[in-house]
Amino acid sequence: MATPERRRFVERICGLYPEAEVRECLDTPHSRIELHERDELARHQLGKHILVFGELQAAVRFSQEAGNVCPNYWHFSPYGFCPYDCKYCYLGGTIGVKFFPAVKIYVNLPEMLTEIDRIARRRQRPTAFYLGKLQDPLALDSLTAYSTLMVPFFAAHPLARLTLLTKSTHVDRLLELEHQGHTILSWSVNPPEVSAAFEGNAPSVDDRLEAMRRVAQRGYPVRAVMMPIIPIQGWEDIYTAFTQRLIETVPLQRLTLGGICIYRGARALMERKMGPDNAISVHIDNDTSQIGDGRARYSPQLRNTAYTLIIEAAQRLRPDLELALCLEEKAVWQSTGLRRPGRCNCVL
Repeated sequence: MATPERRRFVERICGLYPEAEVRECLDTPHSRIELHERDELARHQLGKHILVFGELQAAVRFSQEAGNVCPNYWHFSPYGFCPYDCKYCYLGGTIGVKFFPAVKIYVNLPEMLTEIDRIARRRQRPTAFYLGKLQDPLALDSLTAYSTLMVPFFAAHPLARLTLLTKSTHVDRLLELEHQGHTILSWSVNPPEVSAAFEGNAPSVDDRLEAMRRVAQRGYPVRAVMMPIIPIQGWEDIYTAFTQRLIETVPLQRLTLGGICIYRGARALMERKMGPDNAISVHIDNDTSQIGDGRARYSPQLRNTAYTLIIEAAQRLRPDLELALCLEEKAVWQSTGLRRPGRCNCVL
């Protein structure tokens, strides 16, 4: 570790697991540690039980989405990967996770915040910095307490804003922090019937809704992302009822919807976990991976049907609610009647 303070930080967390094997590999980049497991699924499962500390250079980046309606956005990574085991996880197909799927804590958060400050002041206008693209930003907060650095930083900053996407319910620290409305908290949610089947080791949907309600009471702007929508048996009634429950429970600022959008490697790993006849794969239109951004999706017809169903259910209860689609085509935005394509979860 570069400083005594960072070494103490790592040693404190390691001390919470006295039976764990601790290896110090200061000459090995965190992305080059060998797990010695050739089978991809076994390597993926092994990685969920390994925690790596390191420093990530160029941790603040601008997204480069193309072939879909995405506004592109600044994002940063004080963590890598995720301890949860969602079967559909798109991170399983990314290069870094495919070959080294361990959970990572990066200890150079102060440098990341310095870079965020520099970028925001250069842009000279309020700018969102998204945390949740390559990790779950609260899943390990009980270990790192990183929220106690990030939320006050953004609260005091005249231009930088934090948008954060999580499935975690570790919100107790957030409730004690002054945020000035500069931290936007967003939860990934799905109906309990879907979550139970596809979101292993993740907090229950009931607990997520309660966490959302609690932080909303403390004045945080709260959003939800319902993605991927999964057409299990009876999905129309299930999603209609859940949308109503979500909106009645949480004072949402914005709701963003999305179907599956998955690269080949992540799909192969998903099908190793659940078989090729799972409720996601059987509805994928294989032609969709040949166009646009190269991700496989449901057919445009199914996506339009699902989005329209949920949008109408939401608008019956909250006509004023901001609604958006994630990583979608412009034609699908238009077919659902939504305006302002691109004003979605990761931006202000």
